[in-house]
Amino acid sequence: MTRTVLRGGRIVDGTGAAPTDGDVVLDAGRIAEVGTGLDADDEVDVTGLTILPGFVDCHVHVVFSGVDPFRMQHEPFSYQFYAAARNLAMTLGTGVTTVRDAGGADAGIKKALSDGLIEGPRLRTAVTVLGQTGGHTDGWSASGETVRLLVPHPGRPDMIVDGPDEMRRRVRELVRADADVIKICTSGGVLSTSDDPRHAHFSAAEIAVCVAEAAAAGLGVMAHAQGAAGVKNAVRAGVRSIEHGIYLDDEAIDLLLANGTWLVPTLIAGRALLRDVDAGMTRLPPAVLEKAQAVADEHLASIRRAVDAGVPIAFGTDSGVFPHGDNLDELALLAEAGMPPLEAIKAGTASAARLLGLADVIGTVEPGKAADLVLVAGDPLDLTGYGERIAQVWQNGRRVRGPKHSPSDTTHTDR
Repeated sequence: MTRTVLRGGRIVDGTGAAPTDGDVVLDAGRIAEVGTGLDADDEVDVTGLTILPGFVDCHVHVVFSGVDPFRMQHEPFSYQFYAAARNLAMTLGTGVTTVRDAGGADAGIKKALSDGLIEGPRLRTAVTVLGQTGGHTDGWSASGETVRLLVPHPGRPDMIVDGPDEMRRRVRELVRADADVIKICTSGGVLSTSDDPRHAHFSAAEIAVCVAEAAAAGLGVMAHAQGAAGVKNAVRAGVRSIEHGIYLDDEAIDLLLANGTWLVPTLIAGRALLRDVDAGMTRLPPAVLEKAQAVADEHLASIRRAVDAGVPIAFGTDSGVFPHGDNLDELALLAEAGMPPLEAIKAGTASAARLLGLADVIGTVEPGKAADLVLVAGDPLDLTGYGERIAQVWQNGRRVRGPKHSPSDTTHTDR
């Protein structure tokens, strides 16, 4: 194999350490050396650029391309899978080299990536999202019609479960469907019309069964939890990560700290959704729009308090609820919530890799890790417009975006 050195740049290694000058040698899809004055067979001059680990987005929905229920009702069922191929390629091009899909992507999409049929980030999947009757995943409307964002199919079990026995069976079905994580809704949500994001969902017994069945299969649980009560119920039951955390109180923050539970803020989701509504790109039912407007300020305030307290934060965006490609705008919002730039970058690299159980594979620029790298122009600690300054993206030691990009520069990913 040809060894390649990225020479003349700076390095932000993802650990929270300050930028340093250095070269990075790539060999057989991995980082072989990091230092100065390094040699290799081929050389890529990266003067003026900073080398970072590929970013990790812990909350995306690759089968969604903006949540417009009216449009989605008129799309053929299989359209979502072709859209997913485009969305994955776009996400990789923006500098996100690993994602956790929080509902929608199934084993077929993972296999298409691993077999090289499509291009995209490393992919971990929840397959579907579990919620209670009348909860965040229930598409019932006052007219009596049911419009679900995720229609069940042979590789994607139904979203609605009620009672411990049904929960046990559904988690086992998701394990069978090759889920990498189980996603549960322990509160209402914004995009669902008939529930309140501040209300807790699922009983303690139902959540406990979910966590226990997942653990029996070696899987963790991610909890859509927006209200404080739903956050606390999920943390007490042993979930690995809280998604969103819009309404956190002091007790919820104390529980997150005491249990070492990760918080994935997805601050960009609400702002992008309202932006797209204002631009006429998305239509939402009035009840949903009202909730989206109501939570914006509360969300940032909650995350700021969690950051101040030292809650473990991992990067996630909810991309798919709004169109893909703006993932790295979340970095500036984390800074707005009080994270120093290097800590915000760490949230999107080393910390996110730890949450996904991939810290031995990705997340930092160090020998032995996969050569998933992002090269950014300008000041790497200026988090505004980050995605627009991405000059090159490397995955498994192959350049997938940047100068001399050609089909031969692309590569498929492992699962």
